[in-house]
Amino acid sequence: MTHPILSRIPILRKFIDERFLEHRRRSSSLAGFSTLIVVGGIFEYRIFVDHVISWDLFAVILTFAVVKMSMFAWYRFNA
Repeated sequence: MTHPILSRIPILRKFIDERFLEHRRRSSSLAGFSTLIVVGGIFEYRIFVDHVISWDLFAVILTFAVVKMSMFAWYRFNA
């Protein structure tokens, strides 16, 4: 199954297939979790070393968790 919008572009039609979409999904997921780990590490470093709670980093972690759980629930109940 190809992506319906991308398959309308003649040049991309032969390059966009299930494997491409699966690799894109997996790499995006890995990038998101890697970013979460880095942000979590910086957040904890600032707590333990600088004794400062960085609310902006906490907001990034919370946003990731809310979006991840929301999308999990959406796909679980609508797919």
